[in-house]
Amino acid sequence: MIDPHIPPPADDPPEVKVDQPRPMSTVRTRLHSRSHRASSRLPSWMGSIRFRLTAVWSILVFGLAALVVGGIYLGLQYSLKNQKISAMAFQVGGITFIQPDQAQLVQRAVNERALDALRVYSFWALLALFFLSLVVGWIVSGRLLRPLGEISNSVREIQASDLKQRIDLGGPNDELRQLADTFDDMLGRLDEAFEGQRQFIHEASHELRNPLAVIRTNLEVTLADPDASAEELRHAAEVVERSSERMARLVDDLLVYARKGTLSLERDPVDIALLINEAAEEFTAPASAAGVHLVHQAVGGLWVVGDRLALRQALGNLLANAIRYSPEGTTVRLRGGLEGPWVWLAVEDQGPGIDLVDQDRVFQRFWRGDSREGREQGRSGLGLTIVRQIAEAHGGEVKLVSQVDHGSAFALWLPALAPAQPSPPLLES
Repeated sequence: MIDPHIPPPADDPPEVKVDQPRPMSTVRTRLHSRSHRASSRLPSWMGSIRFRLTAVWSILVFGLAALVVGGIYLGLQYSLKNQKISAMAFQVGGITFIQPDQAQLVQRAVNERALDALRVYSFWALLALFFLSLVVGWIVSGRLLRPLGEISNSVREIQASDLKQRIDLGGPNDELRQLADTFDDMLGRLDEAFEGQRQFIHEASHELRNPLAVIRTNLEVTLADPDASAEELRHAAEVVERSSERMARLVDDLLVYARKGTLSLERDPVDIALLINEAAEEFTAPASAAGVHLVHQAVGGLWVVGDRLALRQALGNLLANAIRYSPEGTTVRLRGGLEGPWVWLAVEDQGPGIDLVDQDRVFQRFWRGDSREGREQGRSGLGLTIVRQIAEAHGGEVKLVSQVDHGSAFALWLPALAPAQPSPPLLES
């Protein structure tokens, strides 16, 4: 039995929360956005941002100018209305005559003419200002929105089959530049995702092609021999059965691998002791059939938040690998404990171990160590990949310590739900 200590993750675990039932109000989240499409019967240029900016700019300028001119007009009208001439005086033959009524009439006529002229000039001035603001607003908005046109043209040229192209917008670091940079980052993530998907499809196709080739070859050889004996037919049928089982296992693992990246896991309290006991009960018979002694140790009071079935599957994958690689007469140990804010689940075996250069590759898709032997045993090469995926989906991680000819130890580290009593150090012999 190996005697290393797997340290817990360096970072603190994320805050764990139990899922609450969703209220019915959260289900009604879609608005009737399609009802606005019926009103879009205007020319296309009138629906552009440039036209709307120009219209808003012109209306604001026209409205402010109208308020200013209207204020001047009302103020002048009020001032002229309160300005009175008490009398008009003139002399005839050295005698002064005063006509008060005539003076008021003349003053009123002068004021009305001034107000009429002000109204006319104000109207034409506002009209000219409105059209001038349209022209200026159209030019300025076009200048400001030019980067959006560049972004739109670049996006239009990008094809789904080639996501290497980037917008790479220059200019000042404003909102449009940040939008272009964000879009470039999104293209980079999409490119990586599509590249990973293409690689995954290529690898999965390759893995499925091998058992299909075995089935086809054996069937062709058997059918080509009309004098094949019953023993030869039985042998061919056994080969086809093993290959079909391997294909079924590979397809199941592919489905699990794909779903773990897309489906949301349950977030319920999980009792680690119960999880360990269930896994031990399930794998006791396979371990006995392989001549391996399975020992488990469950510490009470350990809880995590997560998907019990997913964690059960991760633990099952680790146990299946440990039993498969353990020589007859050896022991596989399944334990759990607490260290700081982390709960750990460890599976230790006394198998051949994993070379140091391969320990970083064991969690890669379709890696089996000895690929030929792994295919003959029907392994899909996705078991440890699924374990890592499940651990990361729960805010934890999986670690490995292995020594050639001494065995391997895999540990799942998960954020603890509640404080518990400290347990012995992990992997202490």
